[in-house]
Amino acid sequence: MKRVALSIDELRKAVLRLPEGALTAIRAAALANLDEHGLPTVRHEDWKYTNLDAAIDISNRWLSAGATLASKDSLGESIEAIISSVDANWLVIANGQVDMTYFAETRGIEVVRFSESAAPFVMDRPLADLNAALLHDGLRIRIDAATEKPLGLLVIDESNAGAAVSQASVEIVVGPGCDAEIIEHQSSAGKDDHYGNSVVALQVGQAAMVNYVRIQDRHIGHVQTGRLSVSMGKDSRLKMASYDLGGRLVRNDIDIELGEPGSEITFDGLYLVSDGQHIDNHTRVDHRVGPASSSQEYRGILNGRCRAVWNGKAIVHKGADGTDANQANHNLLLSDNAEIDAKPELEIYADDVKCSHGTTVGQLDESALYYLRTRGLDKRQATQLLTHAFAADLIGRAPVAAAVDAIQSLVEARLADLLQEPAS
Repeated sequence: MKRVALSIDELRKAVLRLPEGALTAIRAAALANLDEHGLPTVRHEDWKYTNLDAAIDISNRWLSAGATLASKDSLGESIEAIISSVDANWLVIANGQVDMTYFAETRGIEVVRFSESAAPFVMDRPLADLNAALLHDGLRIRIDAATEKPLGLLVIDESNAGAAVSQASVEIVVGPGCDAEIIEHQSSAGKDDHYGNSVVALQVGQAAMVNYVRIQDRHIGHVQTGRLSVSMGKDSRLKMASYDLGGRLVRNDIDIELGEPGSEITFDGLYLVSDGQHIDNHTRVDHRVGPASSSQEYRGILNGRCRAVWNGKAIVHKGADGTDANQANHNLLLSDNAEIDAKPELEIYADDVKCSHGTTVGQLDESALYYLRTRGLDKRQATQLLTHAFAADLIGRAPVAAAVDAIQSLVEARLADLLQEPAS
């Protein structure tokens, strides 16, 4: 089958139509990288299970139609519904456009736009290049003091006038010794095809503590790719949890760099996948010095004809003695047509380390189902109880307390839909 290729000529036209300013140079550099290397295909090892043809097809149709961004004016009600569900100080990127209407200026948080400052950090990754080439604007945030409310980042899109594409880019620097809570929420709506591509860079300063929650609740027919790049300072701490609920095709990349001793990261993920969905989580932790620790646990619930991918990699580089790296992945398959490709990876080039990894794939425990049915529950009720219990631990461990109720409501609603899918 002939693969779909991104139209570089149409992309170049779109880039040239963007206004001149602080982003001009980085757009040109990103376009040159894309022209030379293209986007990843299933021939690349890290992409062997995830085909980007749907994202490329949407992009080509949008580019050929003029590559205009939809107005953000129609998203007011949707924005209000989301930000009212969590008491946070919200920054919004709506249809690829920065909207600071909902943000209250607060001591200890400095926010500037990319269009008003130096060019953003260059990640040298194909989808990050696509993001930079088409970026209208982005946000650079510095947190130097604890605040009363978490910082909220809402990326929301709507597609009702043909295929649409949007880019979101945010850089966050948490200063030394600072405690910060951050919520990232991705959402979309609309009857037409949409592809959203986001890039977030997080720098955690020396002895800083960050609690981070990421919620992906896009329209079930939309496509999203996202990259989170994290750099940890000496003696810093990061607790993170991700919840993937929507999207037809979703790819999440998390890259974490442990380049200073004493740092510690814990990150969890829950993905709920139903008929027609494909959700791919790729994580990479580079332990460059020791002592430092990383621990991750991802869980998936799948039903209907669907596919999920989890690839967790930890690399312990030479000299990173004292490293503690742990990976766990557990999957619950409710359908014979549900598929999970799980790949835990450890690369160890140091001696004094403690590392472990493991993955499990299974169905609901028949003895547990039988026990619940002897207590008066029908099969559907018993299934609901067990699947909720499987997800509940990761919800309870969400590191931002202000977001727990909203996460609980979203997961319960998504599970109710998922459990209505055919079992085979």
